Amino acid sequence: MRMVLRGLVPAVAAVLLTISPSAMAPHSAVATAQTNDASIQADVQNKALNKSQFKNVKASVQDGIVTLTGTVDVYDQKADADRRVHRIKNVKGVENQIDVAGPEIPDAQLQDKLVKAIQYDRVGYGTTAFNAIGVNVQNGVVTLSGTAYGPVDADSAVAVAANTKGVKDVINDIQVDPVSPMDDRIRMATYRAVYGFPSLNKYAIDPGKPIRISVRNGNVTLYGEVMNQGDKDAAGIRANSVPGVFSVTNNLQVAGQPEKK
Repeated sequence: MRMVLRGLVPAVAAVLLTISPSAMAPHSAVATAQTNDASIQADVQNKALNKSQFKNVKASVQDGIVTLTGTVDVYDQKADADRRVHRIKNVKGVENQIDVAGPEIPDAQLQDKLVKAIQYDRVGYGTTAFNAIGVNVQNGVVTLSGTAYGPVDADSAVAVAANTKGVKDVINDIQVDPVSPMDDRIRMATYRAVYGFPSLNKYAIDPGKPIRISVRNGNVTLYGEVMNQGDKDAAGIRANSVPGVFSVTNNLQVAGQPEKK
């Protein structure tokens, strides 16, 4: 009997040694995850949210997912917090629940303000006439549409909206016109053809409200508002006269006439 028991002791010990590490593994994994989360949270607070504009923003971390709460003054700060946290090591994702706590501005008033600001954005860079960016505001959420000459002009319009108080969110639906030597040549030639025409050069007086010219793969679209039907027709004819233009879509709006959908 003693011999049998002595034979069992090594076997039992082996079983215990086999079970012990696996039984302890879940506790070790939990401890490691908690340590990682604590490290991430410290980095988020000390490296990502260490700016004065984030003084009312808090972060919590669970399993590598960072949840942001609190308030900021403008939407751009909310987006910036998101970008900064995403750059922190070991962050798996970000739940951005930050509220934009700026003033409540009626949608119509906010839309008018943004239309004017974006119309004059990029004035002085020589690309204003080649941007046709639309603005729509609903419940403080701004949707930007239309076309832009390049990514810099599109990003600039988004920045204008994102840094305007009262804007709660920005949806960027702007299409960037492709840049190519052919389109650039057509773009400039169309500009000269339209604005060089005597009855149309008056639209260059106010740089924020010119006839807008979009060119995509040789196809020209005209946007903006003109004073009368004659000016609209003249602009279309002049654009059609440019060598290399495949087609012209005349979307110019005549002042005082209902906008066509």
